[in-house]
Amino acid sequence: MNPSRSFDLIVVGGGIIGAAAFFKLQRRHPEAKIALLEKEDILSDHQTGHNSGVIHSGLYYPPGSLKATNCVKGRHELVAFAKEYGVEHDVCGKVVAAATEDELPMLEKIHGLGIQNNIEGLERLEGQAIRDIEPHVKAVAGLWVPCTGIIDFRAATAKMAEVAMGIQSESRVFTAVEATDFTQNTQGVTVHTRQGDFDARGLVVCAGLQADRLARKDGVALPERVVGFRGDYYELEDHAKHKVRNLIYPVPNPQFPFLGVHFTRMTNGDIECGPNAVFTFKREGYGKTDFSLKDTAEALGYGGTWRLFFKNMSFGINEYRRAFSKKLFLKTLQRLVPSLEMDDLRPGRSGVRALLLRPDGDTKDDFRIISQGRSVHVLNAPSPAATASLAIGDHIANEVDAQGLLA
Repeated sequence: MNPSRSFDLIVVGGGIIGAAAFFKLQRRHPEAKIALLEKEDILSDHQTGHNSGVIHSGLYYPPGSLKATNCVKGRHELVAFAKEYGVEHDVCGKVVAAATEDELPMLEKIHGLGIQNNIEGLERLEGQAIRDIEPHVKAVAGLWVPCTGIIDFRAATAKMAEVAMGIQSESRVFTAVEATDFTQNTQGVTVHTRQGDFDARGLVVCAGLQADRLARKDGVALPERVVGFRGDYYELEDHAKHKVRNLIYPVPNPQFPFLGVHFTRMTNGDIECGPNAVFTFKREGYGKTDFSLKDTAEALGYGGTWRLFFKNMSFGINEYRRAFSKKLFLKTLQRLVPSLEMDDLRPGRSGVRALLLRPDGDTKDDFRIISQGRSVHVLNAPSPAATASLAIGDHIANEVDAQGLLA
């Protein structure tokens, strides 16, 4: 056993969930030596670093679900953390806008969910009240959600890891170290990597787009499979930025498993428009033509993928058309901001989100964290997981303590 690679606990995955788990566990157990292993050269280089940077309110989620409770709790914690440690953020509020009368029943539904989830300051908007907040929006009604905000999630992730290491000088963050397999016994866990083995009494795996694969490597019997969906963004040119003050969201379509294309003012002042949602042929592929034979074969060889496709056939076709057509993307954006024009938009970045897809094609699974042997696995942490990260970190720490992994 190599003493420099022997720890009390190892966290695999350096996105914001892994960093939050590292931070919360280290703060709860300041004497413990904890290692964070990340396969990329920097932390937060996949889902965390490619998302829309929104601090979500908790508006849309079923009351009592892990998403609802952890989003609200985590939002408060994240804002407090950002204030304490100087992470760039702004609790600027958002408008959820109903473009047509047909969307009013769903607007009422999410208003009710927001009330049940104790979203503070939630307010129904009509006509001029919407334009007072977002002058260029055209909508028949809306909701004002003042506790929604924006944040630099990459900076938040880095700060969580930094603060954790400041608590215990023998804890470490290892980048460019990829966990490839695990061996468990009654005393502990060995994490196998191409750079050698790491040993610990316990293991936490927060692997995002690779969560299902690493869970199976650790002996978890998992019927679901992670399927990736790429989201593309456009940005507003400087001359058009005045058309969006803060955040503007559509009323979500209840038949489609994503929130829809929205407008987000980022912490650097840029305005992003998106994302769409298209099946990706590479789990960590951010280009429109990126391809992995392994990822594609696994996804298309899984019955749940096809059931999802068939359930959402027309939506999926429209999303693909928009992915390759700026004109169609603009048309979608103009439903809420009609004054937008082609020369207002420039291509932006892309992200890939991991959906833990059930065999029946259902995507509506809650956050899912399980314990097995000497391991804790985060199997499903889609949006609003970044917002909820510190609350999820507490949940993970509770699991670690319940299993006695640091006792």
